[in-house]
Amino acid sequence: MHKSRLGDLVIDCEGGDIDRHAEFWAGALGRTVEAEPKNPRYRRLIGTEDEIGILLQSVEHPSRVHLDIESDDPEKEVARLEGLGATIVQKLDGWTVMQATSGHRFCVVKPQLAGFEEAAKTWEA
Repeated sequence: MHKSRLGDLVIDCEGGDIDRHAEFWAGALGRTVEAEPKNPRYRRLIGTEDEIGILLQSVEHPSRVHLDIESDDPEKEVARLEGLGATIVQKLDGWTVMQATSGHRFCVVKPQLAGFEEAAKTWEA
């Protein structure tokens, strides 16, 4: 048994100044940029607790948007999603990049946001 839920909407930003990108998206979405980023590649946009998490990520590939699926057991979640037809693109330290049958990429990550236990769906397999 394991749990998972939709985590962050991730805005991948190729090149440029990640702080400038974060200021733009914060202004566009009515959020603030986290005061002290934990990693220079990422900026979290802070909204209310009931809003979806939004994370900006500095990347080497073309800019795009992807979803993160949080799981308390990422290996089981990856296997469950493979059973639905998704494929593994790349396993990285701490997360797995996958591709849906529609061609969209997404990541399976450990829980990142508050309220995971209360909001996550429990899967039997």
